[in-house]
This record gives sequence, structure tokens and C-alpha cells, in this order.
Amino acid sequence: MKDEIIREVYDTLVDRKNNPIDSYTSKLMQDSDKKAEDKILEKLGEEATEVILASKNNEDLVHESADLIFFTILNLAYKGIPLDDVFDELISRHN
Repeated sequence: MKDEIIREVYDTLVDRKNNPIDSYTSKLMQDSDKKAEDKILEKLGEEATEVILASKNNEDLVHESADLIFFTILNLAYKGIPLDDVFDELISRHN
């Protein structure tokens, strides 16, 4: 199913954090703790801004939203926050 991609991306990012390979995300998460966190947060801010601009300009909203979701998942993986915690929070808000 399409929604399984969220978990697959999360699992891949956790694996890249724990077993680094030559990739942008692995390198990003392997920087010193403060530097890695700052870079991830900078990307989140950048992507959030791009979503706002894409929505305002009615262009590339799907692409920019995917980027924001990706870097949000990256941040969760980096921080060691289980994806199920986010799902549980969403479920509690939906009920």
C-alpha cells in the first residue's frame, strides 16, 4: 500500500544512521551531534518555507510537501523517536 512508504523511509533512515553509507542523509546524521541537529533543523525550516511558497504560488506543492515530510521523518529517525509515536498522536487527535 502507498502509506507503507512512510515506514519504509523511516526504517531506511534509521538504518543509515546506525550503518552509515555514502549518502547525503547518512553524512548529515553522522556529523557531530550539534552540527547534525542544526543541519537537519535548517533543512526542515528551508523545506517548510518552500511548502509555504509553493502553496502561495500554486506550484510544486506535492514535491515540496514530500521534501518536508522526508526531512520530518529524518529528524524523527535522528532523534530516535519511533514513528509509531507520531501515528499514535495522530490517532489521538482524530478520535
